[in-house]
Amino acid sequence: MAKAVHSMIRVRDEARSVAFYETCFGLKIAERREWPDFSLTYMSNAENDFELELTVNKGRTEPYNLGDGYGHIAFVVGDLEAEHARISAAGYAPKDVKTMAHNGEAFGKFFFIEDPDGYKIEVLQRFGRFK
Repeated sequence: MAKAVHSMIRVRDEARSVAFYETCFGLKIAERREWPDFSLTYMSNAENDFELELTVNKGRTEPYNLGDGYGHIAFVVGDLEAEHARISAAGYAPKDVKTMAHNGEAFGKFFFIEDPDGYKIEVLQRFGRFK
């Protein structure tokens, strides 16, 4: 069986991105590797061993074009309202909390936030299929 191990995004300012993912989602640097033209920073937390890989292409100054193919990465939390308030208090700007139903039954409660490079992140209440 295949096992998902990481998702990669390209970022311009490594320190700013590391601070965002650490503050908002408790991710810590698990490993960092440096090459002449780029660096890779792997971030994770104690919840699981799936990692976020931040790729920094050295010398890049213009924003990345995220295109229309990227959707989002999602994190689940135990208390959505508390996390929304905590992230807001940290100076970030999460969108409003939304609820979603399917066939008249609760399906999900969530909000979105964008990281410093504009990547969308969904934060879901731990419930149902989102455990």
